[in-house]
Amino acid sequence: MELLASSIFINKDHIEKFWVGLMDGDGSIQVNHWRKKNLQYRLVIKLSNLESNVKMLILISNQLKGHVRVSKDGKFVLWVLDNKNHIINIIKIFDKYPPLTSRLICCLSFLKCCLLNSDVEIYLASRKLKYSNQLNIIQEKNIKFELPLNYFNSWLSGFIEAEGCFSIRKNKQTSFSISQNKDIYILNVIKTYFNAANFIRTPYKNKSFYSLEIYKKDILLKIINHCELYPLLGAKNDSLLIFKKSFE
Repeated sequence: MELLASSIFINKDHIEKFWVGLMDGDGSIQVNHWRKKNLQYRLVIKLSNLESNVKMLILISNQLKGHVRVSKDGKFVLWVLDNKNHIINIIKIFDKYPPLTSRLICCLSFLKCCLLNSDVEIYLASRKLKYSNQLNIIQEKNIKFELPLNYFNSWLSGFIEAEGCFSIRKNKQTSFSISQNKDIYILNVIKTYFNAANFIRTPYKNKSFYSLEIYKKDILLKIINHCELYPLLGAKNDSLLIFKKSFE
């Protein structure tokens, strides 16, 4: 159990749920082949090489296995889990707290199929179909995806760590924004969670990319309170502290 400066205890339960949200935002599930002889598996989270992100990924590796390394150019820090037995064990977390983005749902399903049948020829024939069910997932969740979820609070903090942005403009105006590709249902449920009235924007040139931006101070205060109760663990927490001072 880790004690942050905010005097909030971070237990493994929060870390697991937070990790699912972080994977939904910035994580990848990879299945590759080695010389068409056998399959190799990796789970990866890739972030900017900032001290807070390094500490967060080390915390995750201490709790959930994996190793942390810096990219050759020094720009990124990566958490990598490539031990097959550890991967089989860690994806049990997804059974308790299923991923919410259509992208990661598809990748996890493909990983599980490959773990059950590691035939390289079947893999080569099916890898292009990894996302074949993505549109159906999106359509289904657009209709019936709603709260409550027993892990949503900590998941949301992990997702904000990956996709959220606390902004302070030159005129001191503050805002919070979060974006998502294809999965508008994710932003709709976040909007509902914070009781925000903002429209979800779709940029003209990319109609599958959605953005939610919030300026209203009482909603921003709810977001700040959420991120303190269910703490951010990486560089986004540094942004939150600066944002909070400006907001006050």
